[in-house]
Parts: sequence; C-alpha cells; structure tokens
Amino acid sequence: VQLVESGGGLVHPGGSLRLSCAASGFTFSIYPMSWHRQAPGKERELVAGISSAGDSTNYADSMKGRFTISRDNAKNTVYLQMNSLKPDDTAVYYCSTRRYGMAYWGKGTLVTVSS
Repeated sequence: VQLVESGGGLVHPGGSLRLSCAASGFTFSIYPMSWHRQAPGKERELVAGISSAGDSTNYADSMKGRFTISRDNAKNTVYLQMNSLKPDDTAVYYCSTRRYGMAYWGKGTLVTVSS
C-alpha cells in the first residue's frame, strides 16, 4: 500500500488549496478513504472521510462547509478541496485507509496558512 499526498503549500487566510492523494498497491475502489491532519503540538485529528463509491462523506465539525472530500476511482486518487482557510488550519495533512484492520498513512503534505 502506498499513499502519496501532494498539493500543500503556503496560502493566505481566506485562500484555497486542493490536496491530492495518489494511492497504489491495493484495490482503491473498494476501500473508504480519509484525510487527517496534525498541527504542531497537537494530536492527529480526522478531517473528512469518504465511502468507497464516493457517495457518502463525513466531516469534522470545524471543516463542514469549508472542506470537500472527493475521489476519482479511475485515477486511484482522493482529493481534499479546502476553502476559506484559516491560520488554525495550518498542519500536516495525511490521507489514510484501512485494510484488514490495519491503518495505512501517507507521509503527509504541509499546509501553512499565514499572511
């Protein structure tokens, strides 16, 4: 299983970013996926999750209405569209999946929201 995140960077408050996570080494289309984040000095937290078919999503309360998770099973990729970014959104963002009870993580992509 390999998960490779990309799309992070420096953005001003109120700006937008789109993160991508390219998956390989497993049958992507049959597994739910999720995005998580870890801010400096804080525990990793769930950002959003999406079902295998992409027809069901869930979000942490603080991200509802600002973030959108989606996936393209033909491209083995999951996305996180982030709008109206705030300095508190600064974190390393990770994508993840679970297979046979084991969690798999990418190495993360850093998002910095600062003026």
